[in-house]
Amino acid sequence: MSDLHPAAATGFASGAETYARGRPDYPGALGAWLRDTLRLGPGRRAADLGAGTGKFTRLIAATGAEVTAIEPVDAMRDRLAASVPGVTALAGSAEAMPLPDASLDALVCAQAFHWFSTPEALAEIRRVLKVGGRFGLVWNVRDDATPWVGELTAIMNAHEGDAPRYHTGAWRRLFPAEGFGPLHEDAFPHGHTGTPEQVILDRTLSVSFIAALPETERARVAHDVRTLIARTPDLDGRSEVTFPYRTHVYWCERKV
Repeated sequence: MSDLHPAAATGFASGAETYARGRPDYPGALGAWLRDTLRLGPGRRAADLGAGTGKFTRLIAATGAEVTAIEPVDAMRDRLAASVPGVTALAGSAEAMPLPDASLDALVCAQAFHWFSTPEALAEIRRVLKVGGRFGLVWNVRDDATPWVGELTAIMNAHEGDAPRYHTGAWRRLFPAEGFGPLHEDAFPHGHTGTPEQVILDRTLSVSFIAALPETERARVAHDVRTLIARTPDLDGRSEVTFPYRTHVYWCERKV
């Protein structure tokens, strides 16, 4: 974004391919949420803000809505443009989107709003939404109740520094927000199934502040994750595992 945190600027630029491999998609229930709650479909216009490599952009496009993806990191935006046909991918920031006033029926931030949860960003989101347009937030959240997931989270958190995170809840301080109705929320069970290398190791290395680490430190993190896999009976020697998540969704409506 305009003042992109160094962990995002460096980590996402260097780790776009790992991000695309290691990050989970989203539960099928979010297709209905986009259609029924955010009211998207043919003839409607939506934006995916902080769209990354386009994992959530695909889900929005599947509603039949006209979709614009806004992503400030060139490597991520290039990956999106190559893999999600029919979507306009633009450079832009949360505080300065290249979109006309009141041009959108919905705007969604998936895995991104914690990076730019500021009054300035909310004012810009309000500007591009029509009155009655809906603003959606989505996060896939690791289920730390599973013991090995909790251990993996501890490995990650040791390196987070001052990087904004969903789990701190700092983004919630903006709500209730001027010009928007109340914030509604829901959650859906989810899982990412694949090889341990993909859904655990690549997932860890795709975290922005880990991707931004010097190579020797990143290699140490990879070693720690492989050690965790090797000493966990539910993971060791498995060709396929499921990483448990819960997908948290939020939305509010532009009122004035």
